[in-house]
Amino acid sequence: MFELRLMAPEDRVEMLSDSLDALDALSVSVEDADAQTDAEQALFGEPGMPPPKEGWQRSRIIALFADETLAKEAASVLALQDFFEGCAVLGVAPVPDQDWVRLTQSQFAPVEITPEFWIVPTWHEPPEQARQLIRLDPGLAFGTGTHPTTRMCLRWIAKQGEGAFGNQRVLDYGCGSGILAIGAAKFGALDIDAVDIDEAAVSSTRLNAEANGVRLNAGLPEAAKGSYNTVLANILATPLKVLAPLLCSHVEPGGSLVLAGILERQADELKQAYAPYAALEVSDSEDGWILMTARC
Repeated sequence: MFELRLMAPEDRVEMLSDSLDALDALSVSVEDADAQTDAEQALFGEPGMPPPKEGWQRSRIIALFADETLAKEAASVLALQDFFEGCAVLGVAPVPDQDWVRLTQSQFAPVEITPEFWIVPTWHEPPEQARQLIRLDPGLAFGTGTHPTTRMCLRWIAKQGEGAFGNQRVLDYGCGSGILAIGAAKFGALDIDAVDIDEAAVSSTRLNAEANGVRLNAGLPEAAKGSYNTVLANILATPLKVLAPLLCSHVEPGGSLVLAGILERQADELKQAYAPYAALEVSDSEDGWILMTARC
């Protein structure tokens, strides 16, 4: 594998990245060329929001290619383009062989939900203090436990206590990896529907449930039928507002509605959207995100 390194001003980053994709780059990454210097720039947006710029004033673009010939051909083609003015080829170099699987796995450690409840990748041993755990590896669907919204939902589940969901119907709407449905099962739920618009998420949920030895029904949204004691939805604020009447219609009287994927500044918007159906309150917060719950 070989990497092609380029230098580009901010306004050329997107064009170069798209061109590299078209030239069969295996991956394209962008770095601040002035990182670790006095000229370094912070470039980030609010949680869950896109960054305010496509790149830094001086961006280093790194593209990986399967072989040296492809990398050099890409450099030659780009250098001839009008939009390459102001950019520079820094070089083509081989990428040292590494155990990429081991390197990737090293980035995912066990995640603490509570001192006794953990999410543990399959290549890790559970922490000694873990009395309850979910085995989950990073995959195609959202929800590995590393994001604050997922952790807050799982904390809420854990706070209900062991066996709290024993005689309850639970709905995980927008299930992603199925982690919330699996969490509910770990705390006693036996009648669980997990639904998502993405068929890959449905498949991921089924596989993850099997790996954790729990039973649930995973399917597309139309699989959610009737009322539930607990409805969990970790999506984003805009779809949550649109889904307000649907989600609330699935909560039986006296049941719990648990919503996440909401920024702190969006709390009032959600309260207004759900006001005709339920009185939402902020139940937890972490890193700019909030968990909102209601008794219906």
